[in-house]
Amino acid sequence: MNEALDQLQLNGLSVSCIIGDLPEERCQEQVLLVDVALFADLSAAEASDLLADTIDYSALAGLIRERLRSARCRMIEHAAGIVAAACLESEFVQTVRVRIEKAGTVVGLRNAAVEITRRRKQ
Repeated sequence: MNEALDQLQLNGLSVSCIIGDLPEERCQEQVLLVDVALFADLSAAEASDLLADTIDYSALAGLIRERLRSARCRMIEHAAGIVAAACLESEFVQTVRVRIEKAGTVVGLRNAAVEITRRRKQ
């Protein structure tokens, strides 16, 4: 994928939001679990030990929560695209892989999940 780039991961970000297409899903928040792999050159932060030289993952987690809560998505595929777009706003991120899990969608199914990979447009 991006062998020359480093990887920073955000795993298990829990986001309560409106998600789903069924009428009962449109009026009650559900929990999404979001995993993000950010591919970037992290050597500047490695050398400087400064937050300004890397991805502020605390701020990014807040942005992801904000975007998902306000989007009120119907499909987890759309939610994953919103997360990917938010991640690519960082000047450091070249490629992002997003995985979103939604539990309780089908009786007897632990969860439904989608995983997408998006690259910065050149």
